[in-house]
Amino acid sequence: MTLRLTCKAIIIALSFGLSNVAVSEDLKVYNFSPVNQYNLNLSASFWNPIIRYVSEKSGVNLTLKLGRTSSDTTSYVLAQEVDFAFTNHLFSPERDKMGWKVFGRRDAPPLEGQIVVPADSPIHSLSELEGKEVVYPGPEAFIAYKVTSSELVKKGIHTSTVFAGNMDGAFSQLLSGKAQAMGVNSQLVSGYTEREGKTFRVLWNSSSFNDLALMVSPRISQKEVDAVANAFFNMQYDKDGSKILHEATELVHAPAPITFIPATAADYASYRDFYSGLPANLK
Repeated sequence: MTLRLTCKAIIIALSFGLSNVAVSEDLKVYNFSPVNQYNLNLSASFWNPIIRYVSEKSGVNLTLKLGRTSSDTTSYVLAQEVDFAFTNHLFSPERDKMGWKVFGRRDAPPLEGQIVVPADSPIHSLSELEGKEVVYPGPEAFIAYKVTSSELVKKGIHTSTVFAGNMDGAFSQLLSGKAQAMGVNSQLVSGYTEREGKTFRVLWNSSSFNDLALMVSPRISQKEVDAVANAFFNMQYDKDGSKILHEATELVHAPAPITFIPATAADYASYRDFYSGLPANLK
């Protein structure tokens, strides 16, 4: 007799290493989508051990759902294909209406938007970017694109916008000379400099914003939210969890040890304040 498995059953079996076990149709798997801050391989290597740990400790089965670009990943959230997210793309007035809630954040120094050029660039001021190409990770990037490009718009500096898909791609285009400047967040500049040994000149810094938020869809029960949140927050105190966080810190050369702490919507008031003064073409 030929055993026929649907694609769905195969995926579930492979994901959870089940062998000779009947998989229940109502097995719940929750998608977790973090913003693409690195290339796909690095992003998966960073998040998969964390997600496996949180799933095991919380009893809530999470799976990583990443798009090819940060915009693709955010589109999954907007299409309601995602249950948990690590993002700062949901604080605009329109997206606030979706009802996603902040429950935590990475415990990291505040982020700043920066416009940077290579350290050996002849460009030393924003005004010199007139008519030049400026690269960004993508149109959804709050700090790296919306914050930085809005400053150029406010100052009346006309540039050509290039989207690279993720931050590593943007760095590559800048360093290859395809773009003359880049919009970025301060945390990722530090990490890239440490990881790749490249240095940059900062032409402009924004005000500070809290690091990305752990957020949850309104579809998820409070019991499940609490279980996932506690698993994230207690990682640093657990032997296995702290090892995973240490390895994640080393992997991306984070400027501070990676841990997760509780947070609320109040921690992201600066994001909402920003949108109130944002040029209409960037909202």
